[in-house]
Amino acid sequence: MTWDYWIALYARTFCIARGLRPLTIAAYEACLGQFRAYVRFRLEDRPPDALVARDVLRYLEYLRKERGNGDSSVNRTVVVLRSFYRAMVAMGHLEPRNNPMAGFPTIKATARKLPTVLTAEETSQLLATPDNDTILGLRDRAILALLYGTGMRASECASLRQGSIDFNALTVTVTGKGGSQRTLPLHAHVVEVLRNYVGARGAALPGAPFLVSRSGREITRAVVYERVRRAARRARIGKVVSPHRLRHTFATDLLREGVGLVTIRDLLGHRQITSTQIYLHVTAQDLRKAADRHPIGRLLGSIEHLLPDIKLPVQYGRRRSTA
Repeated sequence: MTWDYWIALYARTFCIARGLRPLTIAAYEACLGQFRAYVRFRLEDRPPDALVARDVLRYLEYLRKERGNGDSSVNRTVVVLRSFYRAMVAMGHLEPRNNPMAGFPTIKATARKLPTVLTAEETSQLLATPDNDTILGLRDRAILALLYGTGMRASECASLRQGSIDFNALTVTVTGKGGSQRTLPLHAHVVEVLRNYVGARGAALPGAPFLVSRSGREITRAVVYERVRRAARRARIGKVVSPHRLRHTFATDLLREGVGLVTIRDLLGHRQITSTQIYLHVTAQDLRKAADRHPIGRLLGSIEHLLPDIKLPVQYGRRRSTA
């Protein structure tokens, strides 16, 4: 009973107070549920206030060796458990000295993987895949145009309302993580795609969902992912394509066009510039390719060919007297 009560209290009070999105809260609950199941079967079903740091370490070892979880998954578990026990201390259900995560060793941070992006040809093929002669095809074309044209997240795309888009000002207002809103500019070609979809779908009230299913209901984040994957299969793109990969491609393409990092951060809705700086590593690969195309290698090779056996004189400084 204590476990169920504490997890529910954490999710419905602490997490909601922090402004976490429902999907994030559900992921935290699932993580805590897995830990609770481990305690039930491996640790004699002890209550959460009877655990110590050694028990958590054994659980992390179990995740690695028996479940085959990688560094990212283990780190996420540590973050959730630390937040969970910190919340119980803050709400007066646990004494600070009994917190098993107090002084818990920090797990070594894993190297962040560089985002994989689509080429210009792959992006063009993807955007042209949905049909133009069906409402669902026009909707899918609108989904792809919004994701690649603005860099918005899948959840932000799915939750758009009719009133979110200002066709006169060429902007779209999205609700991001923590309920924060930002207004993004729309390219004229994206607006044209959206107008075609609205014309086929029919008029709607400002509060109605903008992207709807076949039955007229609001689509979900999972539907956005499924439609992107389906379009990628039809376009015969060899990479795994997702809404987040389109978000990476959006940011990388802007950076290659000379758009500043701060501007890209604001468009993506990142809270910290460090989250945006990863795209610098992607464009660094472009710089390396540019350096390899520089004619200096060809010119230096020509000079060496002209002077194969000539040794250049070496000038020595004056020798100091050793007397």
